[in-house]
Amino acid sequence: MNASSNTTTAFTAPADPFSARFGMPLPTEMRAECAGMSWRTFLATYSPSGGPIRFGRWSVTPRGAGISEFKATLGIGDAIAQTTATACGPASALTTMLYDAGFQMEILSFHQLHIAADRIATVLLCEHDGHRHWAIGFGADTTESSIEAMIAGANLLHS
Repeated sequence: MNASSNTTTAFTAPADPFSARFGMPLPTEMRAECAGMSWRTFLATYSPSGGPIRFGRWSVTPRGAGISEFKATLGIGDAIAQTTATACGPASALTTMLYDAGFQMEILSFHQLHIAADRIATVLLCEHDGHRHWAIGFGADTTESSIEAMIAGANLLHS
């Protein structure tokens, strides 16, 4: 006689490539959106290497009372532009610079994840003109990863 088994197999949804690579979860909505993607598709979808805007140099001069002057070099199409913003932080300054350059976007969700001892990932949900898109950037620190994510978001919303 064969005994029948009453075991059930749990169904596990395909992992998103970020969680598979770094062992930590993305925001729930983004996790569902990218489940089953390859790493290459994930990067092309959320952190494109091209687009209408590129980020160059960045300098910061403190002005007191928590305010700094930020200067950046942006590549916009075929042109190179020098831009300046006075703000209380790099994300605010870059948002102003992008807005002034015609790349408006609102950041609806902001997440930073320490993915290695010397690497940070910044995940943003950005919106412009009713269109929303997740973007991700990687860097050696929170500022670098934020800048990368914001440039990716601007390129995704304005391509």
